Amino acid sequence: MVESKNQWKAWVYLSPALFLLLIFTVWPIVNTLRMAFLNEYGTLSEAGGASFTFGIQNFISVLKYKRFLLCLGNTMLLTVLTVPISTLLALIISVCLNSIKKLGRLLQTIYFLPYVTNSIAIGMVFAAMFNIVGNVTSPDLSDPANIIVTSGIINNIIQFFGGQPINWVNVGSSYVANIAVMVIYIIWNALPFKILILLGGLQSVNKQYYDAAKVDGTSRVRTFTRITVPLLSPMIAYVVITGFIGGFKEYSSIIGIFGENRGPVGEPKRLNTMVGFIYDALESDAQGRASAAALILFVIILAVTLLNLYVSKKRVHY
Repeated sequence: MVESKNQWKAWVYLSPALFLLLIFTVWPIVNTLRMAFLNEYGTLSEAGGASFTFGIQNFISVLKYKRFLLCLGNTMLLTVLTVPISTLLALIISVCLNSIKKLGRLLQTIYFLPYVTNSIAIGMVFAAMFNIVGNVTSPDLSDPANIIVTSGIINNIIQFFGGQPINWVNVGSSYVANIAVMVIYIIWNALPFKILILLGGLQSVNKQYYDAAKVDGTSRVRTFTRITVPLLSPMIAYVVITGFIGGFKEYSSIIGIFGENRGPVGEPKRLNTMVGFIYDALESDAQGRASAAALILFVIILAVTLLNLYVSKKRVHY
C-alpha cells in the first residue's frame, strides 16, 4: 500500500490521465445529458442567441421520426443474427485451432489479421466481391461501359455450382440480399476477436479433464458439450455481451459496403442503424435529438447487457 504521506505523489502521477479522462469522457457524457433535455437544442441556434426550455421534446421527436423504427429494426436484426452465429463459429474454430500442433501459430495469426485491418477497407473489398459490374445478362461489348462485365466473385462461385447470379448490393437489390451481405461481413469481421478470447481460454484449461475423458471413452461431442463449453462459459459470456454491445453500435460496416448512401442506389439509408441516425441528427444541427437518441441507445444496450448478466449467473461456471 502507498503510505498516506506519499499519496500526493500518486495523485500527481495520475493527474494527466485524470485530466484527459475528465475532458474527453466525463464532460461529453454530462454534456450529452444536458443537451438531451433541452428542447430542440442545436449548437448553431445557441450561437445565434436562442434559448431552450427544459423538457423531453427531443425524446418525443426521436420516437416520432419516420426512420427511427427502421434504424432500430436494422440494428436489432443485425445484432440478433450476427452475435449467436459468430460466437458459435468462433467456438468451433477455436477448438480446431487449439487441437492443431503444426502450423498452429501461423493459422492463429491468419485468423487474427482481420482484427487489425481497417473495417472500411475490408468493407470496400466485400462490396467489390458482391458487386455486379456491367450488363450481366446480355452484355453489349460495343458500349464502352459494358466492355468489362462481371457478376462478382461470389456470383461466379454460385454460377460455378449451377446457380443463378444474385443481385446483392446493386440497384434493385432486395432488403433480404442486403442484410445477407451485411451479416456475412459482420460475422467475418467479428470472428478474430472472439477466436482470440476463446482460444486463450482453451489454452488455460487443465488438460487432466480431457485425459480423464479419454480414459472413460467419452466421445468428442460429449467432451465438447460437457467439458469444453462449461469451462469456457465465462469467456463465452464475455464475447456474447461484448458482441451485443458492438452489434448495437454497428455503423462502419454499413459505410464500408454501401458508402454514405447506406443502401443501394435508389434506396438511400435503407440499412441505416441507430448510430447512423445519431450522425444524421448531428449533421442537421439537431444535437438535442442526437443526444436523446444516444441515451435511448444507451438504455437499450444497458438493458440487453443486464439481461445477459442475469442469464450468465445461471449458465456460467467459474
